Amino acid sequence: MKLLEDRIIMEGAVLPGNVLKVGSFLNQKIDTKLLRSMAEETARLYEGQGINKIMTVEASGIAFAAAVGMVMDLPVLFAKKHQSSNVDGETLACHAHSYTHNTDYNMVVSRAYLTPSDHVLLVDDFLANGAALNALTELVRMSGASLAGVAVCIEKRFQGGGDALRAKGIRVEALALIESMEDGKIKFAHTI
Repeated sequence: MKLLEDRIIMEGAVLPGNVLKVGSFLNQKIDTKLLRSMAEETARLYEGQGINKIMTVEASGIAFAAAVGMVMDLPVLFAKKHQSSNVDGETLACHAHSYTHNTDYNMVVSRAYLTPSDHVLLVDDFLANGAALNALTELVRMSGASLAGVAVCIEKRFQGGGDALRAKGIRVEALALIESMEDGKIKFAHTI
């Protein structure tokens, strides 16, 4: 998606450890016009797939998930990173490791909110190593729901997470697909 790629070039910054900082428009301060355009493109890519639920993990993926849900007129579910008092009843839980925060956590969702009748689209802001999205796919599997695919704003392809999901037969759509970030220069693989 050229609009997103242009914004990454203009405002993104490559930090040590292959971290791409896009806080000025995507995951801290959010450009709602850009967010709407990304949600509309995601809805176009997954049109006619029988999706009835959007799912993400807290926290930075929630804005994109909510925008996709609004455009597709679907409910949005997010997995919490820790069991909390407002997640009661029977739950589904799956271990995940956050490379960004270098910490382990259990993704938790109420079984009542993710059921075998659901056909789920997983969304997130980033896809790098794929740990979070792998955990979400496991929650979908555990619930008996079916998986329509994955949609992300930015995939750092050189970190392999997207290719690993694709190798499992999972459809992955990235609005911006980054091939490399060497010497602080961002190279995109293609434009949607």
